[in-house]
Amino acid sequence: MIRFKSSRDIERMRLAGGALAEVFLETAFRMKPDAVTLDIDQAFESAIRARRARPAFKGYRGGAKYPFPGSTCISIDSEIVHGIPSKRKLISGQIVGIDCGLELDGWYSDMAASFLIGEVSDIKRKLWRVTLEALYVGIAQAIVGNRINDIGGAVQDYVEKQGFSVIRGLVGHGIGTALHEDPAVPNFRNQDGNTVIRPGMTIAIEPMISAGDYRMKTLSDGWTAATKDASPSCHFEHTIAVTENGPEILTLLPDGRDPWEVITGVTRDLRA
Repeated sequence: MIRFKSSRDIERMRLAGGALAEVFLETAFRMKPDAVTLDIDQAFESAIRARRARPAFKGYRGGAKYPFPGSTCISIDSEIVHGIPSKRKLISGQIVGIDCGLELDGWYSDMAASFLIGEVSDIKRKLWRVTLEALYVGIAQAIVGNRINDIGGAVQDYVEKQGFSVIRGLVGHGIGTALHEDPAVPNFRNQDGNTVIRPGMTIAIEPMISAGDYRMKTLSDGWTAATKDASPSCHFEHTIAVTENGPEILTLLPDGRDPWEVITGVTRDLRA
């Protein structure tokens, strides 16, 4: 069941989203060669708790055999999402995704970004740019009267025209007083995507894109999702609200700036 939000609810989600955007901005400088993923995770957790919020991912079960141990999912190269922070060090040439959520006063926010570590290949740089652009292509379709398939179809068309693939086994989702709510928000057209988009819907749109095949597998840790053909992948995400005036990104900085624009240096007018 979709839970529609009032203007007051959306304001509370905006506060949660602003806090999470600040966390990303505060910690993004750590994404460089030799950084230890567990240290990055601990920095995120400290920044979240400093805002009197709770890491939404830590202890989350999601059907796995054991609760997720980190405050962030840190996924490297062929790992799509749900990578577990560890003593691994980042290496120049990698593409690294960080997915993080928090809960503030009973309301959730969720966002993700991918980072290019040092000097990367041309294909990884293109994949990164296309995934970032695809996020905003999808957000632009979250308007009253459209259907969920309009979001996924726009992302799929854009990505496939660039020669990449949309991961099929993972999707975006509704969000609010729970981290995951209805509806599911795929990044591709599917037979269940006919839900009409209405005011008060709050959803996380998160393109997960592969440079190769769209199929995936779960690694032996029971959490990490990776591309089946070991091709590099990329992930970006914002939490948004559907309003009568169009989609509103809730995971903006408190001053209204988009953290992905600030961190990446890519302004929205350069995106498709």
